[in-house]
Amino acid sequence: MAIKDLLKRTSPDTGAEAAGQNPGKTKPDLERSNFFYEIKHKIHGRLVQEANLAALDTLAPDEIRSEIESVVEYYLKDEKALLNEEEQKSLVAEILDELMGLGPLEPFFKDPTVSDVLVNAYNQIYVERFGLLEKTNSRFIDNNHLMNIIDRIISRIGRRIDESTPMVDARLPDGSRVNAIIPPLAIDGPMLSIRRFSVSPLKMEDLINYKTLTPDIAQLLSGCVKAKLNIMISGGTGAGKTTLLNILSANIPGNERIVTIEDSAELQLQQEHVIRLETRPPSIEGTGQVTQRDLVRNSLRMRPDRIIIGEVRGSEAFDMLQAMNTGHEGSLTTIHSNSPRDSLTRLESMILMTGVNLPESAMRFMVSSALDLIIQVSRLTDGSRTVTSISEVVGMEGDVITLQDIFVFERKGIDKNGKVIGAHRSTGIRPKFSERLEMAGIEVPESLFTNY
Repeated sequence: MAIKDLLKRTSPDTGAEAAGQNPGKTKPDLERSNFFYEIKHKIHGRLVQEANLAALDTLAPDEIRSEIESVVEYYLKDEKALLNEEEQKSLVAEILDELMGLGPLEPFFKDPTVSDVLVNAYNQIYVERFGLLEKTNSRFIDNNHLMNIIDRIISRIGRRIDESTPMVDARLPDGSRVNAIIPPLAIDGPMLSIRRFSVSPLKMEDLINYKTLTPDIAQLLSGCVKAKLNIMISGGTGAGKTTLLNILSANIPGNERIVTIEDSAELQLQQEHVIRLETRPPSIEGTGQVTQRDLVRNSLRMRPDRIIIGEVRGSEAFDMLQAMNTGHEGSLTTIHSNSPRDSLTRLESMILMTGVNLPESAMRFMVSSALDLIIQVSRLTDGSRTVTSISEVVGMEGDVITLQDIFVFERKGIDKNGKVIGAHRSTGIRPKFSERLEMAGIEVPESLFTNY
């Protein structure tokens, strides 16, 4: 039975006159946006109240659209609302998104070029495409509408958000990361941040095509992973740390047992022998929390060949460095930092979070003996992501950790289109770990380090 046949007939006072609208006139262009959202809100409300939406479960997608189109057309006539054909199509699409998806956010989840969705307010939605933010024309009706969508997202993953727990950081079923924060913490109303999950993982060839790195650098990094060097990827927010980590992990042999540890699972490892671990936040009562440090400790009892930590950000750094120093070679991780030197300072701060009273020299010796390579990635002013330096951790000189750059990215300016001009070059230094690569059977041509 068609949905429109199950509608209750509305009385005349639900028409346009009762809404304070003049059916004989269209809204001026400047008011069309608000008028459109008013009609959408009204029709969506009537649809929820008056239609047998359970019937949608028995219909195919094409049939659902056809039925919704019929109902919307009926309501538009009943409301005496004048919309052109394009606006009516948009209305049907948005109402379908409200009923079956995430409302105004649904089109962004269908757009593969969108990497981030940022809702600053109910009427202010930004997206990131190709590394650059842009404001969209989409909006929610009001804060209640935005709050309903946040509740829908959070409830799907078995979490809740309210005044007692006004912040939620979670993972969507497709792997996307979502963070929501609501009043009283968010002063101007609910806010939502979504980091999209790539359906098709990038490969090393993609990074070369995007000029994130060169074939020489790709060859070196692939060899370093195969030779079981301990690698830390450093960079700012949205610089591409996790993407690079995911790509590098593809070089791990398929016969090795890999344990991944993440706050929100994002890694897409292609190997078969992978154990994925994810932290758990505390319950409403404040119990049951499982931290990354707990998972790192537990992973050591799981006979791992490789330990991959999605991002080191707290006291788990101490256990990670200990694992790297006690036979768990080939570990990979990322860290938020603006430079390789800053990342080492951050690691020292994280060790202090454990409450362990270690002298500075002991901490730095632990870091220098654990790490072999630091890869710095950055998002440039034109939105592109680039490996800006590859640094070897040489050891200690006195109380200072010694680093030496193997490859660097030299910026030369900006062209007329706003694109950053620059190139990767070798510093001419042959790293000490090249001997480990050769012992692992990985060819390291001399020209790799002399082409500068």
